[in-house]
Amino acid sequence: MNKTALRQKYKALRNSFSENEVEEMSLAVANKILAIPLWDKTYFHIFLPITEQKEVNTEFILHLLSGKDKEIIVPKADFATRNMTHFLLTDNTKIKKNEYNIPEPVDGIEVPSNKIDVVFVPLLAFDKKGHRVGYGKGFYDKFLSECKPDVIKIGLSFFEPEEIIEDVFEADIQLDYCVTPNEIYSF
Repeated sequence: MNKTALRQKYKALRNSFSENEVEEMSLAVANKILAIPLWDKTYFHIFLPITEQKEVNTEFILHLLSGKDKEIIVPKADFATRNMTHFLLTDNTKIKKNEYNIPEPVDGIEVPSNKIDVVFVPLLAFDKKGHRVGYGKGFYDKFLSECKPDVIKIGLSFFEPEEIIEDVFEADIQLDYCVTPNEIYSF
């Protein structure tokens, strides 16, 4: 299937979930992450979910990271340039939803992309080779290309993989893992 068709399919599937289903599946995803060999890393980049889009609720992962004393970094998107700025999440970080309902830090301590060890990547769909489909703006491909070569890229999904995503581009960056409520996929 191509990316446009996959976007439509998975947005509709996610919209069919109740709040309870999203919470239960998000907790299952967080519990699976404990089995991935990444806990010796320090800097973890995580997205704050768009609840209206019924994304994986990363609050459970935030609790894990905080409990393990990890440095947590959250993004702020600039839709004019399609760049993201990354801020250290602290007790003083003010979070505010932007015009797209994306919760973002207002400001704070900026962290360069090349310092990040692990990135949790939002997505709509992924395939058995680690290719992913996001919302189509290219923010994460651009950001991931700025990270160090050994950054660990982990997709978070409520769904199992597609066999293949047909229209993959050279600039599309593959995942190292994708975690679903039932499985950890390694690529």
